[in-house]
Amino acid sequence: MWRPEDLFDLEQTEHAGLFEGLEHAWDALARLEAYLRSRLRPARHHREIGRVWIGDQVHIGEGTVVEEGAMILGPAIIGRGCQIRHNAYVREHVIVGDGCVVGNACELKRAVLFNGCQTPHFNYVGDSILGCRAHLGAGVKISNLKLVPGTVAIEWEGRRYDTGLRKLGALIGDRAEVGCNAVLNPGTILGRDSVVYPNTAWRGVLPAGHVAKNRAAIEVVSRQRRQA
Repeated sequence: MWRPEDLFDLEQTEHAGLFEGLEHAWDALARLEAYLRSRLRPARHHREIGRVWIGDQVHIGEGTVVEEGAMILGPAIIGRGCQIRHNAYVREHVIVGDGCVVGNACELKRAVLFNGCQTPHFNYVGDSILGCRAHLGAGVKISNLKLVPGTVAIEWEGRRYDTGLRKLGALIGDRAEVGCNAVLNPGTILGRDSVVYPNTAWRGVLPAGHVAKNRAAIEVVSRQRRQA
């Protein structure tokens, strides 16, 4: 169930070759650098609003708008019709599909976004893959490094899958939704059409079509008025 096609519609990216022959979707991250080195043809077909900084090893498709203060280091391939908004930071080894939003104060590093992804406000996406039309609410962070030594492992139905990766954030399936200020811990897998509620700290596997709810208690008390 960890094959790329179990999580992602490979027709919703121009980079299906990155996933070819893989048993586990996370292995695409290990080959991402070499893939970009072989496929990247620097070109700029975008429109800029204000001052931006773009590195030499960057391809940006037609109809994409890059706003004031954005920095795109590269190597990176950014598709057509995207919005790279104010103060976005696109670091090394990134692929962004068509029609994506990389928003204000968002940071991407070693990441793959399928078509129609939205990371619109204050998001960190590192060592991760987001499927078609996946959406991160404001402030969502994807943690990609364990606090303790060792590679990232995924546990599911009593089995432990060692990814062999020191850094692995999340694999987020097509159309999954992650609510505001949620944190996805290293090795998270969200199935297609799954939902993580706001303010949830999630680790592990959430199957397709399921919802992870934060049931933190909220106390309601009478408001004490101050004397004038």
